Amino acid sequence: MSINSGGPWWDAPSKSGLGRNITLRSAIVLAIVVGVIAGAFGASSSGSLFGHSVNLVKSTSAIERPAGSVAEIAQRVLPSVVSIEAKSSNGGSTGSGFVIDSSGYILTNNHVIAASVTSGGDISVRLNDGSVFSAKVVGRDSSYDLAVLKIVGAPLKALQFGDSDKVAVGDSVIAIGSPLGLSGTVTLGIISAKDRAVTAGESNSENSFINALQTDAAINPGNSGGPLVDATGSVIGVNSAIASLGSSFNSQSGSIGLGFAIPINQARKTADQLIKNGKATYP
Repeated sequence: MSINSGGPWWDAPSKSGLGRNITLRSAIVLAIVVGVIAGAFGASSSGSLFGHSVNLVKSTSAIERPAGSVAEIAQRVLPSVVSIEAKSSNGGSTGSGFVIDSSGYILTNNHVIAASVTSGGDISVRLNDGSVFSAKVVGRDSSYDLAVLKIVGAPLKALQFGDSDKVAVGDSVIAIGSPLGLSGTVTLGIISAKDRAVTAGESNSENSFINALQTDAAINPGNSGGPLVDATGSVIGVNSAIASLGSSFNSQSGSIGLGFAIPINQARKTADQLIKNGKATYP
């Protein structure tokens, strides 16, 4: 008859002394191994991982924007691009323009300011730095959909004119302006076609068609009057209209990649006439 003393299990005699010794030795060895590993990781936590120093490589190289890149051209052109707000009895309109003479002359589309002029509203120009100036109309022409404004007291730098006659289909171009009032917007595209017959502004006269430059650079309402520049940053066109689904050519719809610009050679000639005579003559 066995007697249970009620003591703990480790007080019970081992049935096999050898087995107990092996178990005890294994436990001791395991404890030693665990202790060594724990010691190793303990040392690494207070020093470097696995005894090796780790140096994180820091990037010190600046992003390069070489001459001729979109970023470099935009940085150079943007200070000469303006936003235009033309108030009228019907509320007003917004558009874009660009400096053509450092004395204060700004070129834009006639349809941007037409309602304001008709109703006797105020026209203001916002520069790229945020400063706002009151503008007066030097001259405008509905047939070519061009107008020249002038502001006084602003430090201005005129954009360089390109040669729109030398533009080729496939040339890279950049459209800059204030679509939907978002000033300083830059979009990239190409010349998709040349000599597109496009109605200028809202005129219906026989002279209201221009041989426009077609581009897939995104142009939206508010871009009107802004510059279309080439890969050197020179102005080759005045963004004026877009084609939209459900209509032919419209200046007040969204971009579907069919934008049109008045060639700068014609725009420059008209602007010179408006500055000198207040009106334009036609070839």
